[in-house]
Amino acid sequence: MRLLLFLVFLVVPVLEIWVLIQVGEVIGGWPTVAILLADSLLGAWIVRREGRRAWRNLQGALQSGRMPDRELADGALIVAGGTLLLTPGFLTDVVGFLFILPFTRPLVRRLGAWFFARRIRTLAQSAAGPGLGSPFGGLGSPFDVMRGQSDPSGRSGASGPVIHGEVVRDEPGGTGGQRGPGGSDRDLTDR
Repeated sequence: MRLLLFLVFLVVPVLEIWVLIQVGEVIGGWPTVAILLADSLLGAWIVRREGRRAWRNLQGALQSGRMPDRELADGALIVAGGTLLLTPGFLTDVVGFLFILPFTRPLVRRLGAWFFARRIRTLAQSAAGPGLGSPFGGLGSPFDVMRGQSDPSGRSGASGPVIHGEVVRDEPGGTGGQRGPGGSDRDLTDR
């Protein structure tokens, strides 16, 4: 993942410069700069409008008492898109517009949710180690638990032996000890 990020930060600026040179050769330098300024101004206007809409939707979700997952994702995409639109270049502007336009943002949101769910599953499986199975008690992944799916073997999710015990409560004014199974006086709370 780090190598991918390094390559993105290395390759994207080089591609942006190459595209700017190509566009500048076709239409000229000043028209290229004018287009970059125009799409930045248009992007700023759309970010402002969509940001207000996302804020109102977030407040509505919180007031209705439901989890604002879609609204938070939209807000994050709008901030990321606005940042990309501030970066000079045509490639980042295209991606920025994909993030902020109301008809492309749901597609990007679904793609991001798929990517992060896949990444979390990979991290959960690697955290369990080789041959150890899932770290979530045989349930597969936390996403299976949230969807109400259980282990295909029919287990309830408990793994390992069952340890039986009893609850010992300290009584006010008492000694705190209980008679153990063999009749001896011992404090079961110190185990």
